[in-house]
Amino acid sequence: MKIKPGTIMGVCTGLAVFILIAAFPFWYGGLKPKAAPDIDLNTPEINALTEKQCVTSTEYMKTEHMKLLNQWRNDVVRNGSRTYIAPDGRQFDKSLTRTCLACHSNKEQFCTRCHNYSGANPRCWDCHSETASAAARKAIILKEKVNLHGGH
Repeated sequence: MKIKPGTIMGVCTGLAVFILIAAFPFWYGGLKPKAAPDIDLNTPEINALTEKQCVTSTEYMKTEHMKLLNQWRNDVVRNGSRTYIAPDGRQFDKSLTRTCLACHSNKEQFCTRCHNYSGANPRCWDCHSETASAAARKAIILKEKVNLHGGH
């Protein structure tokens, strides 16, 4: 079988174009690492704390907070258990809005930046309104705390 002139050149060109297109995701976005997001912990609520400590260690919260929130959701919805006792004995309400967002009121600068960086698409906001203003959220939190503790 005789190969026509130019066939090899055409096959090589087609192969090069194919490889270029197939590798596009790698060379376009994968060659340079993304800079880690700058997480903003500067909220009035956090600044007012004398001891800046989350419900558990920062290391744990960075990597495992989603597991903790899922556990809290299951505990509250399925078992009615609303109190979280931290490893150091402190007690917290198992609530994304009343506990987490009470300090991290800057959701866009805290939660969203990191989730966008990691490509996570959490379902937390399916139920928890992100349209409520910080003042409205505080009013809701205060009202729920009063109801939770019987007005004390």
